[in-house]
Amino acid sequence: MNGFDPASVAVGDELPALDLYATRAAAVRYAGASTDFNPIHWSDRSARELGLDGVIIHGMWTMGSALRVVTNWCTDPARLIDYAVRFTSPVRLPDDDEGTHVRVTARVTEIVDETATIMIDARIPAAAEGEKDTKVLGAARAHVFIGEHA
Repeated sequence: MNGFDPASVAVGDELPALDLYATRAAAVRYAGASTDFNPIHWSDRSARELGLDGVIIHGMWTMGSALRVVTNWCTDPARLIDYAVRFTSPVRLPDDDEGTHVRVTARVTEIVDETATIMIDARIPAAAEGEKDTKVLGAARAHVFIGEHA
């Protein structure tokens, strides 16, 4: 949809996909903004000591960044009523400039009383053919007001 039109929103509509790149630089910026300086977000040694494969991005960075698929679509973040996710897999951060690619897609699944339910899917695409994508958010759902503003 180009130019959000609340009256034309329909069940089954797919929102424009969003490609995110989680990098160590993003983790450092997010740590500063959130004051979450947990070393699993910047130290491979600390992350491995806790059983992780290495540094991971903050879950809230993933959650907030994935929501952009909805706010970019509806153009007015004030339309967002609520948003909930279940974290299914951490996003590991390689020690490079490219980071980890996370593909975010979303679809309108229900409309009730001027509220659209949007299901969001966030995955790390498979590295090789025959491998499976890694789902990073489960049961990610947003409710968006699609009525006329008062």
